[in-house]
Amino acid sequence: MSNVDQFSSYISENAHSISREIVEYVADHCKPLISDEEKEMALSMYVKLLGFYSESLKNKDENFIPDHLIEWSKNNAQMQVSNGGKLSDIIVRYPLTRDVATEIVIRICLEIGLTTVDTATVLKGINQILDVSLNETVFAFEQLSEQAKQELQEELISLSAPIVPVHDEVVVIPLIGYIDEDRAAFIMDSVIPQIAEMNVDYVILDFSGVMTINGHVAESLHQIGSVFRIMGINIIITGLRPELVQVAISSNIRISSAYAFSTVKQALENIGK
Repeated sequence: MSNVDQFSSYISENAHSISREIVEYVADHCKPLISDEEKEMALSMYVKLLGFYSESLKNKDENFIPDHLIEWSKNNAQMQVSNGGKLSDIIVRYPLTRDVATEIVIRICLEIGLTTVDTATVLKGINQILDVSLNETVFAFEQLSEQAKQELQEELISLSAPIVPVHDEVVVIPLIGYIDEDRAAFIMDSVIPQIAEMNVDYVILDFSGVMTINGHVAESLHQIGSVFRIMGINIIITGLRPELVQVAISSNIRISSAYAFSTVKQALENIGK
């Protein structure tokens, strides 16, 4: 058995105690403080990381990276995203990990009696493992964060135009927040098809919860109203504040006063007449 293979076996056999030493060092030098639960999770992850390190040392290809390391890095990122962690929480711990890992590797090399060349080889190996881990974790974190933001955005969009049935022939769509192109498209692509299956006679578009719209969105909403009319559904607009009316006027969109009311209550009372 070569000295490097002996070192690799030592790492594998003592992965848990070495990982514990790394975790304690990082926890003692890291701010904010790391909870006991996080320490146990980190301990498990470092044991696996050292396993990848040991595996890479046994492979004669200097550029060999275990496939499991890539998956491990993605899981690390997933855990951070799921727990609401920040990218800085990941990055700040790597220099500390590198420092203590380097000290441990050198200490083991001296205990085993590795040559200078072999010591350089195993030091290169641990740094390569840490570099790949950091790069893959950061890349996966950014991808997962973007995906999470996209999913949240889609959920917010769906909540910005809920369908509220009042009775069999009337539904209210309370528009909420900032109506932009994406939310106008959501109404066109998702809300209208749902309403088409409900067989209603009146749709009340309530703008009382809308913060602002622009000319392009006003035109889109006008087109949405036209689609409802083609479907034989009467459109009633409520809650338009003066500034929103100004946007509609500046966009050359005419709003008939016969189908506009200050409140949903007034609109419902008018339908009942």
